[in-house]
Amino acid sequence: MGKAHEIEYKIYGDDMQFVEIELDPAESVIAEAGALMFMEPGIQMETIFGDGSGQGENRGLTGKLFGAGKRLLTGESLFMTLFTNSGAGKAHASFAAPYPGKIIPVDLTAYNGKVICQKDAFLCAAKGVAIGIEFNKRLGTGFFGGEGFIMQKLEGDGLAFLHAGGTIVEKELRPGETLRVDTGCLVGMTGSVCYDIQFVGGIKTAFFGGEGLFFATVSGPGKVWLQSLPFSRLADRIIASAPRLGGAQKGEGSILGGLGNLLDGDR
Repeated sequence: MGKAHEIEYKIYGDDMQFVEIELDPAESVIAEAGALMFMEPGIQMETIFGDGSGQGENRGLTGKLFGAGKRLLTGESLFMTLFTNSGAGKAHASFAAPYPGKIIPVDLTAYNGKVICQKDAFLCAAKGVAIGIEFNKRLGTGFFGGEGFIMQKLEGDGLAFLHAGGTIVEKELRPGETLRVDTGCLVGMTGSVCYDIQFVGGIKTAFFGGEGLFFATVSGPGKVWLQSLPFSRLADRIIASAPRLGGAQKGEGSILGGLGNLLDGDR
């Protein structure tokens, strides 16, 4: 793995943030498709297979397809976008968060070159950062992990930027210290953290608790990033509150709203 490009950045905003990347001549940044907000003249945009880390360049098309295929397993696109400063001076490109939350800058050199994150948390990174997949070898995680099963793995010595919803909490776990987390609220962790997916336990809790059937267990040493509002939870609430086709919901905001629908024959 080659050395990642050394980029500088500045994060703007509060709840709907974007990150501005400063590129010297010939420097590049990779980003998920659709993340670009704006870029200055002199920056060239190119669609590439995989993550642009250079690991598959010596293997031709087969190596590039292998790198891109790893992204398919995480539910992401085969392609990423490479932004390169082809001018003679500094130039800037900005990338926006897709929904309300925070952008988390991660210097991989501070975490032994590896960070594991949720499959949709990655926003952009310096060229040279490798983006792969991280499998948990435990059978329970594989079959029942839900959001926590297949995670992305960021490796290298450069800067990467994650996005998470709501308020972000950083937890520094001591050796042997354990935390149980809703699978959707786990944004990322350093490579030294051990994690597993466990059944909630108890029939009534599992089916009527409203918290899902599984949670993630993370154990130190290492750092864990948590989010207060996973996008899946936000989307579920929006769908549940959306007016149905054919008319607006009656009694919205009223205790009698649901009863009124029953009396009307709507449910």
